[in-house]
Amino acid sequence: MSSVLGIVAEYNPFHNGHLHHLIESKKISNADYCIAIMSGNFTQRGEVSIVDKWSKAQMALSNGIDLVIELPTIYSVSSAENFAMGAIKILNSLQIVDFISFGSEVNNISVLDDIANVLAFEPPQYKTLLSHELSRGESFPKARENALMMYLNNLRRFANVLSAPNNILGIEYLKALKKLKSNIQPITIKREGSKYSDANLPRNSKFASATSIRNFFQSSQDLSALQKFVPESTFNILEENFKKGNFVKSLSSFDKEIIFTLRKMSVEEIANLPDVSEGLEFSIKNAVNQCNSTIELLSILKSKRYTQTRLQRILLYSILGITKKDMEMSNLTIPYVRILGFNSKGQELISTISKKNRKLEVVSSVKKFMDKKLNNNLRLMMEKDIWATNVYTLGFEYESFANLDYTHKLIN
Repeated sequence: MSSVLGIVAEYNPFHNGHLHHLIESKKISNADYCIAIMSGNFTQRGEVSIVDKWSKAQMALSNGIDLVIELPTIYSVSSAENFAMGAIKILNSLQIVDFISFGSEVNNISVLDDIANVLAFEPPQYKTLLSHELSRGESFPKARENALMMYLNNLRRFANVLSAPNNILGIEYLKALKKLKSNIQPITIKREGSKYSDANLPRNSKFASATSIRNFFQSSQDLSALQKFVPESTFNILEENFKKGNFVKSLSSFDKEIIFTLRKMSVEEIANLPDVSEGLEFSIKNAVNQCNSTIELLSILKSKRYTQTRLQRILLYSILGITKKDMEMSNLTIPYVRILGFNSKGQELISTISKKNRKLEVVSSVKKFMDKKLNNNLRLMMEKDIWATNVYTLGFEYESFANLDYTHKLIN
């Protein structure tokens, strides 16, 4: 088979920056086929997908992706480390992927690789520096950045690399490749236009951040201004979902579900949620008993030690029923390959994957998958995906159907 490119993405939604990344990645890798490992209805920063995972798969297939595989929910709402490891485990298990491409702010694989080597193998001196920074009360991301700067001792080369979100994810992909001893070759493309966190649409560029596109989508009654920043197919899919009310504006759409769930949970149950440590469960329980929205809850809990992203993930863990034990299980498991959509070239890929690795669970029908006598870990993982979709549709403006994972057709 010709060269195969892998991309890990959220496509929330698929915009001009994603299209630029895809086109440039294909040029550099000379790939004839492209597979996307895509997060579903909830995302890595503890946020929601503005449209459902099948709509996002349709956007991807309309713009040059050949096969869309869902990253299981348990990884897609994890820390950057587990998110990346889950995705790389899937790409590696396919046994046909030659390249992985990711966007980065620094656009220099060797810089990212130097950092990944330290983080993957954690030499004793680095671990001592990290412990010291954590003891000073720094959040983990900041403590890690400080420790790395001291250990690498080259401010000019590494300054600000770990303050950029795409660099951070890129480093995690490189770490995962090293830990799995994968033969997949990494490449990186410079991120164009707005920063990831830019909240407003730019005036003089066709490249807008996904954050600014979502913000506009959430607050506008006329989506026409978005046409400049997204491919035509993306705009049509967004507009169709907007008219039907089949979209979720933000995490605040689940205010009542989150507040209800956390009020119902015991302190011990909250302590069993991933990312909860050092008595945070008591703060959460106290806060949730005196507020009525996620915005209010987050404002009470946010601190130097606990970033908003980490706290948002904890809120998602509560309503999605994800525990520390589940997260530990995901570390030890090679995930299934859940197909969301494909084109004719994607169909060729599926056939080749099935021949290459006959033990791999390739899922095109959730019902058939769940009816099998399966590995309990894989079954639990799929149950989380099914529940996540059931929760997600509660945020729709009009219709809210359950069990779409059983009934929704593959996109092709």
